[in-house]
Amino acid sequence: MRTRGIVALCLTLLLTSCTGGGDSDDDGTVTLRFQSLAWQEESVEANRQLVKEWNATHPDVKVEYVQGSWDSVHDQLLTSFEGGEAPDIIHDASDDLADFAYGGYLADLTDLLPARLTSDIPQRSWDTTTFGDGVYGVPFLQEPRVLIANATWLKESGVRIPTPEDPWTWPEFRQITDRLSGDGKYGVAWPLKEPVSATLNLSLSAGGQLFHRGSDGKVTIRFEEGDEVVPRTIHDQANTDRSASPTTLGSGGSDTLPGFFGGRYAMVPLGFSYRQQIAQQAPKGFDWQVLPAPAGADGLSQGVSPQTLSVAEDSPHKKAAVEFVDFLLRPKNMVRLALGDWMLPTGTEALKDPALRTGENDWATGTALAGQLRSAPAQSVRGYPEWKDKVATPAFQEYYSGAIGLDELRERLEKDGNLVLARYQR
Repeated sequence: MRTRGIVALCLTLLLTSCTGGGDSDDDGTVTLRFQSLAWQEESVEANRQLVKEWNATHPDVKVEYVQGSWDSVHDQLLTSFEGGEAPDIIHDASDDLADFAYGGYLADLTDLLPARLTSDIPQRSWDTTTFGDGVYGVPFLQEPRVLIANATWLKESGVRIPTPEDPWTWPEFRQITDRLSGDGKYGVAWPLKEPVSATLNLSLSAGGQLFHRGSDGKVTIRFEEGDEVVPRTIHDQANTDRSASPTTLGSGGSDTLPGFFGGRYAMVPLGFSYRQQIAQQAPKGFDWQVLPAPAGADGLSQGVSPQTLSVAEDSPHKKAAVEFVDFLLRPKNMVRLALGDWMLPTGTEALKDPALRTGENDWATGTALAGQLRSAPAQSVRGYPEWKDKVATPAFQEYYSGAIGLDELRERLEKDGNLVLARYQR
């Protein structure tokens, strides 16, 4: 019996030592681990500085900065959750939260969030982190997908320059890219190495939804008329008009920049934060500008998956963790984080800051689009990552390359996709 007791005690101590959540020092100081995915130099500096400022003013709650990576965050978090080593405060994106939320790995923040924060962030943003009846993250940074254009090329061509108040329609966009093409040059370069989120999020402007939740709460996939507009536009630009470069369809956003700077493409659809790379890398004298993405039946509506801050369910200091999140996302601090990442804050007070409404680097164009950003269509769909990787990505890639037609694309998205989702909804 004594031997068993010693073994049990040793196991308890071992498990305690492996716990990765917040802990308390002998003097009662609480230590929280904050895993950040900031990677740009300005963003990392802003996050580290804010942690430093918190620690200087909150001696009883110490925050440790932990550097994570967007490239591996899902698998890394899953491993840490299952091993009891998750950080207390978790930086992620809202479209990565569904399985963690439904799996019980993230704390429901509904009763922990201060009124200031819940009222400052619009409901349309909270919708991105709401799963079932709970809120499992605080959305704080977001970016619309915009058109980065060669301003000189567009001006010389004489085409109408769109504005957030008077954007191009999708048919007009196709006509203009066709007009801008020729002699080995293209009106647009679509970087669609990861085609699913770009296609689905832009499709909201045309009324596309793709995922439909029934009265029983179950989701089915239906590829309807509104869902066709964006994929058909891209397909026809690449395969019919030859106004979209076929070689960039399998590329990432950064891969298109050398050709863009070299005068090969008039426009590149990119996330708003790509302005930082362009501002840093563009050749001297290269004139570029930000244009709104085309509008459809639902105007400039666009799906987004904001960056989020969540709290691990296993954290023994959830209240302290939320207090740190609230500090991090005070309006002035949110502006600092937004400037560091070249993105838009979700907070209404932060969006009013003059630094985000300047014409320099077209901040004002992005800010004008903030009110049109909506929860991405797949936001709360369980099984979305598997559907995206195994069904949607190859199907869209083959359709955009011209290997399959629209009917086969629809059949694969619906038939194969619903089989995947059904396994998660039994």
